[in-house]
Amino acid sequence: MGSASLIILLIAGVVFAAGGIAVARLLVKGTKNGQKGQAYECGIPTAGTPWNQFNVGYYLYALIFLIFDVELVFMYPWAVAVRKIGLAGLVEIMIFLFFLFMGLLYAHKKGALKWM
Repeated sequence: MGSASLIILLIAGVVFAAGGIAVARLLVKGTKNGQKGQAYECGIPTAGTPWNQFNVGYYLYALIFLIFDVELVFMYPWAVAVRKIGLAGLVEIMIFLFFLFMGLLYAHKKGALKWM
């Protein structure tokens, strides 16, 4: 039941993915034209080059959001099992939150939270 079921599951995943792509290629008539390669933004034709550089601050905001979003993923199971794990679990989550808070303070000190 161990590794054999994992191999079967892996093969089934590959077959489903490849089968979906194969069926789409067989049934959908694809046309090639220049309009498909253009950038699309709210129905307004593009003016100039679509390759614009963005300020790195936007990426920093996104990364900080992801850090604290993933934090909630780890805190939910802890909140469900808080009575079972007792004081050791409380100490562990406090250490975890301390490290996250120190990361937030570091980002604030470096100016990553200032909007442009």
